Amino acid sequence: MAELPPSAKLVGKTLEYNDDSLTQAEIADRTRLPARTVRYALTQLEDHDLVNSRISFADARKRYYSLSFD
Repeated sequence: MAELPPSAKLVGKTLEYNDDSLTQAEIADRTRLPARTVRYALTQLEDHDLVNSRISFADARKRYYSLSFD
């Protein structure tokens, strides 16, 4: 995790302190980061297999993100 950018670390910590999965919009609200930065951070976390994502059954346009505990 040391090689990740600060935004990815912040998003990771936000997911760590949350009990449930969050959408990109919810992460952006909680971190106060721009949506584009949140997307980049999530991509970095996914590339390092630190985040899981799943599609919302209620709205297939949304994805929910949570930390991977592998």
